Amino acid sequence: MRELTLPIIYSEYSSDDILPDQDSQLIRKARKAAQNGYAPYSGYQVGAAVLLTNGIIIQGNNQENAAYPSGLCAERVALFYAASQFPGIAVEAIAVTIHNNNSGNPAKPCGACRQVLAEYEDLSGQPIRIILDSAEKIIVLPGIDSLLPLRFKKDDLQK
Repeated sequence: MRELTLPIIYSEYSSDDILPDQDSQLIRKARKAAQNGYAPYSGYQVGAAVLLTNGIIIQGNNQENAAYPSGLCAERVALFYAASQFPGIAVEAIAVTIHNNNSGNPAKPCGACRQVLAEYEDLSGQPIRIILDSAEKIIVLPGIDSLLPLRFKKDDLQK
């Protein structure tokens, strides 16, 4: 047996004013989207903002439903809308945040959202920068492999 380590690369910032302007703008858009998240059951309002390579920013927020798991996460709302309205335009970055996040921990995409991000990275052939926001710190990951190591890829399906 061998024990191995998988490195996870990320940068941590204490506030959005020290981020590049484009990333700060993306966080602000995600925060605005989170305010309108539909979360009457959990009260956990999540917002996402997706930056496309053509410069367009798409916002999304979570949409809960009493019949779990019929709702949809903010990340997938934004990514699916971007893909449906701007087919063939790659995603450059995504910012995710939680409205009234008192935990100090940045928002974290669920497993399904991580897999969707992986699919969009594979589709475009370029990494998607992932920005996870909270009032106390911001984590920036260079791509999905830092958030989802040993991920399932389409090559795994081929014989």
